[in-house]
Amino acid sequence: MDARQARDLHEGRLLKLAHVTGVGTGRDEHSGADVIVVFVTRKVPRDRLGAHDVVPDELDGVPVRVLAIGAVHAQDGADGES
Repeated sequence: MDARQARDLHEGRLLKLAHVTGVGTGRDEHSGADVIVVFVTRKVPRDRLGAHDVVPDELDGVPVRVLAIGAVHAQDGADGES
């Protein structure tokens, strides 16, 4: 299964996890392999999360990377001005 298929299959469940704001695909900066990218408001150590909120290391054989991006806020208007 490729990264996009795995993302599509698991995106709904991942978006329900604590701190997760988005899910995408990309390439690992070190290996160049396709990965699923899980965007979170902040990284939290695994031992401080409930088992149901831990982002898995891989899904259907596709590596998963967690990227902290901070809080996400919608903008008004197409030009980004409020």
